[in-house]
Amino acid sequence: MTNDPVADLSFTVSGRVARPCAEVYEAVADPEQLSRYFTTGGARGRLEGGARVMWVFADYPGTLPITVVEAEPPRRIVIEWEAEVSASASGTTRVTFEFEPIDEGSRTLVTITEASWLPTPDGAKAAFDNCEGWTGMLTALKAWLEHGINVREGFYR
Repeated sequence: MTNDPVADLSFTVSGRVARPCAEVYEAVADPEQLSRYFTTGGARGRLEGGARVMWVFADYPGTLPITVVEAEPPRRIVIEWEAEVSASASGTTRVTFEFEPIDEGSRTLVTITEASWLPTPDGAKAAFDNCEGWTGMLTALKAWLEHGINVREGFYR
């Protein structure tokens, strides 16, 4: 057992979607699809390595600039965005989306990890808020791809 202090906070959420990896990956990478079920104010720009894109949420004031660190279709996307309570030198948190084929490729395990929150009360609150947001995103992704339902429509306004 160690008594070393925690350097930063992170979390991971996962969910299973009854669609192949390529289809689930595309629903996250494509701004038109992402705007239909997650970014309640729209998304501009495809999630491709090196891209700078914008996400807008009705429940969050303003536009969020997103930097795409890497994109490896159909298995992985890594993004960063600014955070006031980030533990990283760049002042950002890093979000990693992983898409793993399961059930002979008929379903996808989607895992989202966000890291680099300060281990402070404000950092914990921000991490918990985002953990809730990514869990909601996974729910919305599943409902959209499997049933064509936008569960976020009208939820925040």
